[in-house]
Amino acid sequence: MPSTPASDSKDLAWKSINSIRVLAMDAVQQANSGHPGTPMALAPAAYLLWHRLLRHSPHHPEWPDRDRFVLSCGHASMLLYGLLHLSGYDLPLEEIRRFRQWGSATPGHPERGHTPGVEVTTGPLGQGVGNAVGMAMAERVLAERFNRPGFPVVDHRVWAFVSDGDLMEGVASEAASLAGHLRLGKLNLIYDNNHITIDGDTALAFSEDVGGRFRAYGWHVQELDGYGNDLTAIQDALEAAATDDRPSLVVLRTIIADPAPTKRNTAGAHGAPLGAEEVHATKEILGWPLDEPFFVPPEAREDMGQAVDRGVAWYGQWTDMLAQYRKQHPELAATFDRWLSGELPDGWDRDLPDYQPTDSKLATRQASGGALKVLHRSLGNLIGGSADLAGSTGVLLADEMSFSAEAPGLQIHWGIREHGMAACLNGIAAHGGLRPYGSTFLIFTDYMKPSMRLAALMRLPVIYIGSHDSIGLGEDGPTHQPIEQLAMLRAIPNLTVIRPADANETVEAWKVAVKSRTTPTVLALTRQKLPILDRARYGPAAGLHRGAYVLFEPETEPEAIVMASGSEVYLALAAGEQLTGEGTPTRVVSFPSWELFDAQPEAYRESVLPTRIKARVSIEAAATMGWHRFTTDHGSTIGLNRFGASAPGDTVYAELDLTTARVVAEVRHVLARR
Repeated sequence: MPSTPASDSKDLAWKSINSIRVLAMDAVQQANSGHPGTPMALAPAAYLLWHRLLRHSPHHPEWPDRDRFVLSCGHASMLLYGLLHLSGYDLPLEEIRRFRQWGSATPGHPERGHTPGVEVTTGPLGQGVGNAVGMAMAERVLAERFNRPGFPVVDHRVWAFVSDGDLMEGVASEAASLAGHLRLGKLNLIYDNNHITIDGDTALAFSEDVGGRFRAYGWHVQELDGYGNDLTAIQDALEAAATDDRPSLVVLRTIIADPAPTKRNTAGAHGAPLGAEEVHATKEILGWPLDEPFFVPPEAREDMGQAVDRGVAWYGQWTDMLAQYRKQHPELAATFDRWLSGELPDGWDRDLPDYQPTDSKLATRQASGGALKVLHRSLGNLIGGSADLAGSTGVLLADEMSFSAEAPGLQIHWGIREHGMAACLNGIAAHGGLRPYGSTFLIFTDYMKPSMRLAALMRLPVIYIGSHDSIGLGEDGPTHQPIEQLAMLRAIPNLTVIRPADANETVEAWKVAVKSRTTPTVLALTRQKLPILDRARYGPAAGLHRGAYVLFEPETEPEAIVMASGSEVYLALAAGEQLTGEGTPTRVVSFPSWELFDAQPEAYRESVLPTRIKARVSIEAAATMGWHRFTTDHGSTIGLNRFGASAPGDTVYAELDLTTARVVAEVRHVLARR
């Protein structure tokens, strides 16, 4: 198999390419941890893309009209760090030397917001593919909304490097299928077909025709027969990809760790340092200094550093165009600026509904749908839909155009692709300019969890709507009745989970979600209809913003507290009022969000759950895990530590003993233990 001969190092392009390779080898070797092989194999294609095709500005990494680059194979992070460093981003060589060390700007996998120029956090394979699809969707929507003749203020491409592992993961298939259906012509993937995974040759588990699969998806596919070092063929393929009106896949056959003499084309080069002897031998092949780690020839720095001046020029041309755009299209430009900034328009929540206790019962999924319709009009940049459950989850917008290959509407039909939907939502949010939401039954957050975790890690304000949130959904039975999902979601740091008790709490929950700038939000909503609480009697629903609030307070000092979320608040209220009427004054707390409550000052938390009141009982139609920190050792939790059953919702509640009578009995039992 061919490799790069040492003589090629005399060529300027190869000096830059080999600089990328050497930085990867040396950083992984010094850290004694990492993945050197893929950065070495992809260095030629990466150089051509970043040096000759990618429109970016190292001194303006947040430039809205930059091309997006996603390294979906995040284990190859040293490829991206080398590119950023050599191209002139604020990533000095010292940070390359500190690869994978505490506090460095070069963590093991790229992290959005941590390193300049990193668009998304990658590492879990396949996620970057979905992110790239979401970015291409965002670009198309914004271009359709804001571009005018002579003013292409939104006109950029999305490029991504993907690996064998990325394309084995199901999330990538879901996203790629949708991208082909939507004909996202600004999306380009370069597939590093190096035939190696951690366990060995991909032939152990993977023999499909990837190009054929993507052709079936509706993609433009090019398959290069060379071994990743034919610069002319690679550049021609990248340029052809950038001119097709379909999403494009370039299948690039590479040799992992090329040109290392003994570890190239082996699994040993995938996830471990090459070793000092192999690094030394590889540098000899490249004609590289042997006694100076992290050496980059000055001419290579100058070559790659041209990205700075090019970027300044591109950015300047764009800002000049934007200035003229603002003069000729002032209202449109003001909206463009607001969408990009994330600021909310004046009066955005003015027309949200205010439900009265005399109104008919309403499922919180229905109340959510009503709020969404208002916010869709007032914000303008809400975009989303459902994984084939729009009517059931309350997100069907009759007056909004669907996103299609012909026209990019703001209503997305994701198909039955929960995992792909969630990954694409992250890409839309990371792109900027739009506020994405996605919906399904709460049970199917099981499929979405990896992407939701990454949204929380990236601090992306994605909104997740999970309806059918409990055994109250009834006849569909235990396969569809969430039990452990709330506990799972609450365990994710920086994810706000809200389970509102009635229509007005649902409206307030939407306000929280929309105002969030750095935290994703889950709205857990009922299928079954619930009464509208009398707010004159029980206090304003705005208490939801504090996570938990006193809903019912006896006239005398309470002896016990009953707390609940969602539909179980009604059981708690009935129990609290019964206990109070029978001589046991009991406070009732609506507890829609643990995360919002934890963020409150200690004085407020103490006012809701005073330490002096030891008798505390929680009730929620879900796993009890976590409630003990609010009920404390003196209290009790009522929930479900078993699966549900198929029957009408009221019957399931009764048979599983989630009832007012049980709450009353549990409070009395707790008081008797004191």
